[in-house]
Amino acid sequence: MTNPSKIFAPFHCPIARSLAVIGDRWTILILRDLVRFGPRKFQDLEGSLNGISPNTLSLRLKRLEEAGIVERRFYEQHPPRADYLLTEVGKELRPVLKALFEWGQRYTKYRAVTVAARQRRVSRPNR
Repeated sequence: MTNPSKIFAPFHCPIARSLAVIGDRWTILILRDLVRFGPRKFQDLEGSLNGISPNTLSLRLKRLEEAGIVERRFYEQHPPRADYLLTEVGKELRPVLKALFEWGQRYTKYRAVTVAARQRRVSRPNR
């Protein structure tokens, strides 16, 4: 596991450094699943993250592993199979995820995007 003091990012601001590690698209949702469900297999994560490609999931998990936030634990040798789980450093992100969850409950509402709305957005030129 990576020592937390060895996670480097080229920013003075701690928030910017944190986002350099966990701010990529899908990363917070991967962490959400590991917090909610505990250790997960690659296929389980892929199934719960609608729209993520296997390559993107693999890259995000590798980055989280390099940062010492997630650990890959092998449970079968042939073929090799692994679970992904939070390290102690990763578990320290639980209050952050809880705060995001509570903020989202308080200030956002779900609204399904219709096909017509999606088409209007695509056909509208950027200004």
